[in-house]
Amino acid sequence: MISLRYAPEVEAARAEGSPVVALESTIITHGMPYPQNVETARKVEQTIRDQGATPATIAVIAGQLHIGLTSDELDTLGQTKDVAKLSRADMAACIATGGTGATTVAATMIAARLAGIEVFATGGIGGVHRGAEDSFDISADLQELSQTAVTVVAAGAKAILDLPKTLEVLETLGVPVIAYGQDTLPAFWSRESDLAAPLRMDDAASIAKAHRMRAAMGLPGGQLVANPIPAFAEIPAATLAPIIAQALQEAAEQGIDGKSVTPFLLGRIFELTNGASLEANIALVLNNARLAAEIARNLTQIGAN
Repeated sequence: MISLRYAPEVEAARAEGSPVVALESTIITHGMPYPQNVETARKVEQTIRDQGATPATIAVIAGQLHIGLTSDELDTLGQTKDVAKLSRADMAACIATGGTGATTVAATMIAARLAGIEVFATGGIGGVHRGAEDSFDISADLQELSQTAVTVVAAGAKAILDLPKTLEVLETLGVPVIAYGQDTLPAFWSRESDLAAPLRMDDAASIAKAHRMRAAMGLPGGQLVANPIPAFAEIPAATLAPIIAQALQEAAEQGIDGKSVTPFLLGRIFELTNGASLEANIALVLNNARLAAEIARNLTQIGAN
């Protein structure tokens, strides 16, 4: 059986039966430079605390699966170079060989399930990449959502992806896709898209009840809660479209593929928007953290599965 290393704050929350929200760590190691990465991670964690829940940032450090990081561990991880980017395929190997890795959406969901954490806040999920009909480049996040019982709060799928195909795959896999407070799916940096949301819920209590009902029915998998970015931080889709197209063209010309695609594209979009995309990223992650904490509180009030 795998040994989980709980941060003291998370251990205390588990003992008290109080709500916990999982957080990924690739935003720290692959999303932003130091020290902004650590500063942002601390803001996200504090946002969850302010909403009455406990944050648990997930990472593999020297072969140990950490459920929550201390302040020193967070700072050290934020400065560590060449950290592996872990998903379902390589997470176990990293732990078994004593490696250090940051968790993607899929890996964070796996760790959350092992730790009994039911809610996870992130920025945006992975999905079907543009041109996937030729490359077959589809994120493991989608399959994970179909089999791991964690409610994931995100601002939709990352806007660099093929959003219609991502939604189609989620529907095929039987993943509930719930737009929070609106009838269309948010598109990461943009509040709305031209895609109708399969489901809409307007409060955290309803989302928590749906999570519990899936468990009661024996349905596998989790839920995707698509929470629109705050209006003040939105970048309109029309503004983003040519920027994303340019970044995609540059990635193709440079032969960038696999796990390197998303960090490259996000980096170029940051440059091409003069930093606006990063400010939007921070705003939407904080917004997702607030909603995730509210859902976690409601799940605690409802009681265990």
